[in-house]
Amino acid sequence: PEVYSLWETMNGWVYEGFDVTYKALGVDFDKVYYESQTYLLGKSLVEEGLKKGVFYRRSDNSVWIDLTADGLDEKLLLRGDGTSVYMTQDLGTAFRRFEDNRLDDMIYVVGNEQEYHFQVLSLLLDRLGYKWGKSLTHFSYGMVELPHGKMKSREGTVVDADDLMDAMRDTALEVARTAQQAKGAELAAEPTAEELRTAEMVGLGALKYFILKVDPRKNMMFNPEESIDFNGNTGPFIQYTYARICSLLQKADEMGYKHQLPEGGELALSSYETALVQQLLDYPSVVQEAAESYSPARIANYTYDLVKGYNQFYHECSVLREENEALRSMRLQLSQTVAETIHSCLL
Repeated sequence: PEVYSLWETMNGWVYEGFDVTYKALGVDFDKVYYESQTYLLGKSLVEEGLKKGVFYRRSDNSVWIDLTADGLDEKLLLRGDGTSVYMTQDLGTAFRRFEDNRLDDMIYVVGNEQEYHFQVLSLLLDRLGYKWGKSLTHFSYGMVELPHGKMKSREGTVVDADDLMDAMRDTALEVARTAQQAKGAELAAEPTAEELRTAEMVGLGALKYFILKVDPRKNMMFNPEESIDFNGNTGPFIQYTYARICSLLQKADEMGYKHQLPEGGELALSSYETALVQQLLDYPSVVQEAAESYSPARIANYTYDLVKGYNQFYHECSVLREENEALRSMRLQLSQTVAETIHSCLL
């Protein structure tokens, strides 16, 4: 009892820490499954497999399955003393998830270093007679590396998520304050609450976007300095454009300008406007493609292309200074639709 109590206390510290990190990232879960609650179920499934002749017991009392015919090898499922291994726990957790939620498919988002593990898990479930075993999808994503090499926990070359988020916020704050000082603005010694809030949004946006823009199946190099750049294919560049459009629409409202499509008649659109309209029409199909390929990178890079298209349009086509009221209203409506699409993409 004393050991179990200590284990619960230490696990509690870990979960509390996870909650802090997930909250900062804007991540939440509908349901959490703990291995400590499913390993006994996993052991019962192994016992079931033994009775069916799917698994076999060795002389040391350990339980195995032979998957050499499937191009794999022999896999341990229970140790000789009856204790479980990761595979046993995952068997129980997979069974519980399918039973609880009546799923058609289940996607495991786990690094590519675990491809073998999930090949085995899918085969085990199928051999046990669960048809949904073949509906288990391992979404194998690439590893994130740093400019000085791959992160390795055993060598201590790891990055604490909370430290990284703090560093991104501080970098965003430094970039913003430096830019303001370059324009002659007088800044207080300590940043205001609003500056800190903005820096956190920009910093986390930079971090998330930089990782999401790369196809998740590929290994990638994460460079904090490059990710915070306000030019190029970065989160801050997209955020800045969105803020610029919102400012434009606010000024239009203050000037009493409408932003709507004209009723009746036709307007001759420039090539920049036509291209922008086409990009907006492509958005639903991009979302569909991203869902089918499990690749948020499709949406991230679409957003960057949309922002580039809008900036070209904004540079070549007058909006607030356009004298033709119908044309001005259309361009304001186009700007509003782009802003709404960017907002949808970034959610």
